[in-house]
Amino acid sequence: MKLYYSKKLNAFQNLTHAFTSKKSGNLAFHVEDNSLHVEKNHETLAEALNYKKKSLVHMKQIHSDIVHVVTDENFKTPPTCDALITNKVNTPLMVMVADCSPLLLYDKAKNVIAVAHAGRAGAFKNIVKITVEKMGKEFGSNPKDIHVSIGASIGVCCYEVGCEIYEEAKALHLDYAMQKRDESFYLNVNKILKKQLIECGIDERNIEIFNECTSCNTDKYFSYRAEKQTGRFAGVLMIKDTN
Repeated sequence: MKLYYSKKLNAFQNLTHAFTSKKSGNLAFHVEDNSLHVEKNHETLAEALNYKKKSLVHMKQIHSDIVHVVTDENFKTPPTCDALITNKVNTPLMVMVADCSPLLLYDKAKNVIAVAHAGRAGAFKNIVKITVEKMGKEFGSNPKDIHVSIGASIGVCCYEVGCEIYEEAKALHLDYAMQKRDESFYLNVNKILKKQLIECGIDERNIEIFNECTSCNTDKYFSYRAEKQTGRFAGVLMIKDTN
């Protein structure tokens, strides 16, 4: 099983985290894969990261700005949302992607974690702002204490969009993240996310972005844009019980 790790989050001994890859197998149940194979991939990942599969909370992701605070959810009861927050120990959170940006967030002062799924829709809806604000409202998090790692996602090199998306971005004052090449428009989602995180009050030095394009690297990652029918890789984050 091939996993990738954040240099930022590796500094915290009380966390377990990883970004999976295509070699880790598909982790999504909704992509016409054999559910027994998906279950096995989850079991292998849980064993590799030393957590109980049944305690994992993943999401029914819908490209929304809905942020859910985890209470008693588990593997069998994924909430419909695009971000999760918790301060519960031994409760891994998972975000699944195949071009969208997977965000892992950690507040070192309050010991609170969050994961978020942000593609074009999530970036345009500013799901990171809603996530950071909810971390503050629910757990007293200060953005200055939050560290963020953004895993591999589709890059501006490959993310071609139509002129209607350019117009939408322009209306939202996000056209700074658009490139025009040969009469076509290309979107840099991570440029938007980084700016939004900084505007929330997160220190730029606490933001890490994996600058690998999923569409360019289909040997390593699933890419919906490049492959259409494909699986999902994931970001996982958990607070360990150190007592």
